[in-house]
Amino acid sequence: MSASEPTYLTWPQIARLGLVQASLGSIVVLTTSLLNRVMVVELALPAILPGVLVALHYFIQLIRPRMGFGSDQTRRASPWIRGGMLALASGGVLAAASTILLSNSLVLGVALATIAFLMIGIGVSSSGTALLVLLAKRVEPKKKAAAATCVWLMMIFGFAFTASVSGKFLTPFSFERLFMVSLTVSVIAVVVTFLAIWKMESPAILSQGLAIDLEPSPSKASFREAFAEVWKESRVRSFTWFVFVSMLAYSSQDLILEPFAAVAFGFSPAETTTLSGLQNGGVLTGMLILAFVTTKAKSQTLSTLSNWTIGGCLASALAMLGLVLSGPIANVIFFKVTVFLLGIFNGAFSIAAIGSMMQFASVGSERREGVRMGIWGASQAMAFGLGGIIGTGLSDIARIVLGNPASAYAFVFFLEGVLFVVAAYLSYQTRSQTQTNNMSSHLVGV
Repeated sequence: MSASEPTYLTWPQIARLGLVQASLGSIVVLTTSLLNRVMVVELALPAILPGVLVALHYFIQLIRPRMGFGSDQTRRASPWIRGGMLALASGGVLAAASTILLSNSLVLGVALATIAFLMIGIGVSSSGTALLVLLAKRVEPKKKAAAATCVWLMMIFGFAFTASVSGKFLTPFSFERLFMVSLTVSVIAVVVTFLAIWKMESPAILSQGLAIDLEPSPSKASFREAFAEVWKESRVRSFTWFVFVSMLAYSSQDLILEPFAAVAFGFSPAETTTLSGLQNGGVLTGMLILAFVTTKAKSQTLSTLSNWTIGGCLASALAMLGLVLSGPIANVIFFKVTVFLLGIFNGAFSIAAIGSMMQFASVGSERREGVRMGIWGASQAMAFGLGGIIGTGLSDIARIVLGNPASAYAFVFFLEGVLFVVAAYLSYQTRSQTQTNNMSSHLVGV
């Protein structure tokens, strides 16, 4: 192997990184779902409390660019993954402990829960950003979409497996059982993470012709200087807005699709749960289709995944229009097919977007993959943090104005469709700016 040939990750190594994402997901699902339910039901606390705590863990992720900058400076992602997972696991255990404290002291319990969710957000920021940086640097270009699919499916597996197994160990429920389950899951997640990334970035591997390690280290600029330097890149700004707008559209319908099915079609709770499974099945199908198609392609350019991203956003907009029309059409089959197609298009565009993120992260004059990935990760976190609030808030306002719940939800679906169209334009703009910059670079070289 020549010194100029990069050493890419193999599929077993990518799967190992998927285990890290599954470990991350296993802790997050306990804190954002199970503890949410415990606070509202068992402790009879206002639903706003867990809502604010979950939003807090998203908003603290504005520190992602700083975490990515640290990864750039050290030229290693593994320490940030390990440190982030330790912080995340500690936050998960403290969050469970806070439920015990809440039953005795509201003030102390809320204080501990606040610290816990801040640690969770910091841990996700560090480990999640560093993991994406490692994938961006060391996954073969044509495998990036498939690698993103593998890693995200492992995270979904972590969600599902942990929720299923922990539910069995929590019967009969007690706060002590909750603490022990959380502690066990956190310890297992840390052990799995440390084993998964063991020797992933060892000197022996990095010296085997790894092109990115042969390049000079990034300049010893401060974080403020590095951030300003990256933010000057027009494609970084456009892609940041794309991530925010597309993920806002993606997440805003999560909390209103099932209520819409109930008021427009009279779905029972069991039927709405089945509907959620239908949509998630579509998401999985879209991810797998895109991963298969892009992996089989003979070549992969920066514009290839961008085309899939743009197409997925426009198709998602059409699916949103289908949801708007499903009420007047009043056909259950049409509605279910639309939901399934929405899942497919969402899955395809989200994986294409993550793959594009991994490719765009390495485009630039300085090796600032971590800062770029951190900016986009923070943008995504903000979108998810605001998505549920905006979606439900707009539906409440529209219900007051329109006087009909089904029409109110349909109005929000329409706005989300518009957001998907805007996201498609921003993705196109990012691609155009990248092509223009590349052409300018070639002309300068000539």
